[in-house]
Amino acid sequence: MPVKRIKIIGGLLMILLFALLGRLVQIQLVSTESFTDHHINLIQSSVNQRTQVLSVDSGRGKFFDRNGEPLGHEEVPALVLFPFLKGMPWPSKTVAEAAGISERDLLSAVEKAEKPFTYGGKTPLYLTEAQMDEINSLKIPGVFAISQSVAKKMPAEQLIGTLTKWENRKKQLYPDQKLSPEAQVGNTGLQASFDEFLLSEGESKLVYHVDGMGGPLFGIDVKYVEPANPLYPVRVVTTLDAGLQAAAEQLADKYQIQNGGLILLDIATSEIRALVSRPSIDKKNPNVGSENKMFSQAKIGSVFKTVVAAAAIDYQLIKPGRLFDCNLTINGTPDVKRKLGTLDFEESFAQSCNRTFGDLAIQLAGINPDILDNYARKLHITGQSGWQGQIFHTELKQLFKEESGKVWENGTDKKDKRLAAHTGIGQQDVQVTPLAAANMMATIARGGESMMVKAVNKITFKNGSTVVDFPEQTLESESISPYTAMKLQTMLRRVVTDEKGTGRFLQGMPYEAAGKSGTAQTGKMRDGKELYNKWFAGYFPYKNPKYALVAVNLEVPEESGGINPLFQEMVREAYRLDQNKND
Repeated sequence: MPVKRIKIIGGLLMILLFALLGRLVQIQLVSTESFTDHHINLIQSSVNQRTQVLSVDSGRGKFFDRNGEPLGHEEVPALVLFPFLKGMPWPSKTVAEAAGISERDLLSAVEKAEKPFTYGGKTPLYLTEAQMDEINSLKIPGVFAISQSVAKKMPAEQLIGTLTKWENRKKQLYPDQKLSPEAQVGNTGLQASFDEFLLSEGESKLVYHVDGMGGPLFGIDVKYVEPANPLYPVRVVTTLDAGLQAAAEQLADKYQIQNGGLILLDIATSEIRALVSRPSIDKKNPNVGSENKMFSQAKIGSVFKTVVAAAAIDYQLIKPGRLFDCNLTINGTPDVKRKLGTLDFEESFAQSCNRTFGDLAIQLAGINPDILDNYARKLHITGQSGWQGQIFHTELKQLFKEESGKVWENGTDKKDKRLAAHTGIGQQDVQVTPLAAANMMATIARGGESMMVKAVNKITFKNGSTVVDFPEQTLESESISPYTAMKLQTMLRRVVTDEKGTGRFLQGMPYEAAGKSGTAQTGKMRDGKELYNKWFAGYFPYKNPKYALVAVNLEVPEESGGINPLFQEMVREAYRLDQNKND
């Protein structure tokens, strides 16, 4: 072979050798924690290949209801077994007797195992405290009775929110931190609002080192690894009531609410006791269904007449003996669908006469075009109702992506009589969130006192000590007077007691209720039928108000999707659960 060719081949081999050495340096020394564009942690991957791990707890903060009941997870006292047991003698009979299971089933489960597992799989064996103590006292390598955090269906899923492992989201939230590829961060809901508190400080796990064949590397020593900081994971104590929430979810499904839901507030504190939003979150694609309909604005219809009524009362537009021709539509033509006759102000409200509130809105606009805007703010259906404030020098908003309601679009001629009339019945540009409507009812029931709506009461460390409290806070905007609130209370109750009232279906309830119905035209069609938003907003009990409730069914045909039975049964469920607590 010519010398020249040998030199060329030798040179190529040297280049190849240096390239391989360079790659080895990159893998071993330079890019050990972020290899390739996928940012693979080579050290962690190597450890994973040499260990068998059973996660006991992810280390991310957990959610609880107001009484300390876990939400979306369960602490399961479970039996954990390691696969190396199949290759060694161990007192399987003693363990089976202590756990109250068949020894044959126990041995069969171990024989099939290729990695550490919880006996029973998705329906783990629940051990008593005495059984756990007995099993652990045996000190058998590879046999553990532990309390394991197991995920279950999350109630109020849009309120609590979703998680993601998406790297771009992690970099957006924590540009200066290196998070594990498996680390999850909040994407929506309270998971996002409180992500800095909830972020994992490290998972709790059982770790067993193996060789390339899966055999023991350092004997049969299984280690329990937990976060270095014993105060974590934190506990987020929400304002939800697990019993009321479960009832609300069942009823929303019973009445086939596919677009809408309900929200229940505690009137004394303006805390969310239950919230259901439909459609549900798609587990395969969590972005589908993640929007919280209770925090999203929608056309509200006649519930807005409560705002017009408040303004009309304060501006003394309702003189004794004043009557309205409710045989006419809002445009002054004969109403062929609803001939209500001649009604006074309170009768008009109870029976939801459009003509009355169209006329009153025109009158108010003539006095001041901004009156309806002002009273919408006083009743807190524009702006935001959710709790917000300074926490550790940071402005925190509890409610994720809460939208603000509106009365007018920018540029709309507020003096136009036709537009003012349609605004007076909650049409035209009026958009309100169910959350804001519920807070309006709570404000009226409290006699005009305004409060921010809370979803979280406090965050505590693992040992129960408090990280941060979220005190009750009033809304900054001016509210209605106690006199106006009292008049509205009477009118909302008459909606139920009037023999022709739109809320008469609530007569005879175990809790006396007050409220206002709303049916809003959406301008949308489906299968040749016009679609409507159906609302009922109210509070109960009437004399000693405890709950404000709003139920909505969005974009349904006029003859279907009634919201009344949902509201009615939620009142019954609230009464039943309250009675059970008092017994």
